[in-house]
Amino acid sequence: MHPKTLARRLADLTLGKKASDVKIFDLRRITNVADFFVVCSADSDVQVKAISNHLIETMNEEGMKPWHVEGLQKRQWVLLDFVDVVVHIFLPEVRDFYGLERLWGDAEIEEIIDVPPAKS
Repeated sequence: MHPKTLARRLADLTLGKKASDVKIFDLRRITNVADFFVVCSADSDVQVKAISNHLIETMNEEGMKPWHVEGLQKRQWVLLDFVDVVVHIFLPEVRDFYGLERLWGDAEIEEIIDVPPAKS
């Protein structure tokens, strides 16, 4: 899967578990750490875990296991590394403290909005 497509897929999956403030950072022109970051917030540590587990399980079903997972024990900031795309799932206060938007402010940042399905 192309990294941009993967980033969008992962962002959409976070919305499926009611993540908020979901953004995709395009890092391709500024670093070789990863092509994209997907960053989102969760209201509680339980939701951090639910979003993380949903991403891991869904991507496993689609044949893509994360290369590295960090933070599942504390559930304040979980990092899921899919090599070209790294997902960061934060509690809001932890996200504010680390300020990825400030650190990676040179990246092109796309806000992902959950669009409800159209009514028939």
